[in-house]
Amino acid sequence: MLSIKPTNILILGGGFGGLAAANELRQNLPMDVKITIIDKKDYFMMGLVKLWILNGTREFEFSKKPLQPITKKGIDFINEEIIKIDPKKKSITTKSRELSYDYLIVALGVDLAPEQINGLSEHGLILYEIKDVPKIREAIKKTRSGKIALAITGMPYKCPPAPYEAALLIRSMLNDLGTGNSVQIDFYSPAPITLPAAGPQVSEELLQLLKSKNINFHGLHKTTSVEKNTLRFENSETNFDLLIAIPPHKVPTVIVDSELAQKGKFISVDRTCKTNFENVYAIGDVNEIMVTDKIAVPKAGIFAEGEGITVARNIISKIRQEQEKAIFDGKGGCFVEMGKGIAGYLEVDMFVTPNPITLLKQPNEQNFKDKEKFEKDRLTKWL
Repeated sequence: MLSIKPTNILILGGGFGGLAAANELRQNLPMDVKITIIDKKDYFMMGLVKLWILNGTREFEFSKKPLQPITKKGIDFINEEIIKIDPKKKSITTKSRELSYDYLIVALGVDLAPEQINGLSEHGLILYEIKDVPKIREAIKKTRSGKIALAITGMPYKCPPAPYEAALLIRSMLNDLGTGNSVQIDFYSPAPITLPAAGPQVSEELLQLLKSKNINFHGLHKTTSVEKNTLRFENSETNFDLLIAIPPHKVPTVIVDSELAQKGKFISVDRTCKTNFENVYAIGDVNEIMVTDKIAVPKAGIFAEGEGITVARNIISKIRQEQEKAIFDGKGGCFVEMGKGIAGYLEVDMFVTPNPITLLKQPNEQNFKDKEKFEKDRLTKWL
């Protein structure tokens, strides 16, 4: 084995990107290279599980996987909140310690920011908030008639197809409860089409899928505030009996304080995921990789995973004093679940010129089985 000077790699965040990077690094570097994941949570759970909790096929306590066992692989884990990042001093501060690094991978994801929409937290339930998902399920079970509104209140947001999956699953749940014909579902988005990053054709296919399940899509509806049973937009308003919202997203405050990103922005990187600071990389939802002047890489776990592996391979090359060759390929996909063990699959290739290529595969049972396998395979590999 090539003799390598002791090196310290810190990974901030134990999600898709952080775990993928840590495993790739550990498998290809000797044990005198120290790899440490720092996360304020002591567990990992894929976001897709929230939809299974919503439809009652999974429970939170049986879905979260502890991060501590990763230490058996020779990857250190610190369960603390990060309160300061100093890229100039090459140090990280948590509540109890300060750590230095040679390489830093920032994979902190995004924070939900419902406070940016006046009245949203008081009068709506947040689809991406784990504590709200069981409340949404119970509210749906109690709904006998009226209107359920789903609203994307800020863009970009993580897991782009997920809100549409939720709408389809809710329709399936209502049908099972015998209330499908008496409950109206309306979906509101600030975008003109369902999935802008996927392009007009896939967006139209998804729109037709929603229509086939009697779900009404309303584009160009930018939410400005929420009152009791009233959703207000820039130029109109609508009533609801139950509001399920996707809130605005923001980078964690520690990112802005570190000058890695400006307030209201994400960390801007290219396909190497390098930041403006030496040996500092940003992967996953916290970053922004532009594909065209209007389209960015979607915020989804599969892309965070690819970015994590890309960064890990380039760090390995640098440590070995080899040429860095890895760039993020932008290939991946997302499942579109519909209930009844059926799912479609959205296949994506982001960096095809002049525009990304996307393909929505028809819903079937195999896609749903593949979604379950997607979770199982990564949990087995990473943890």
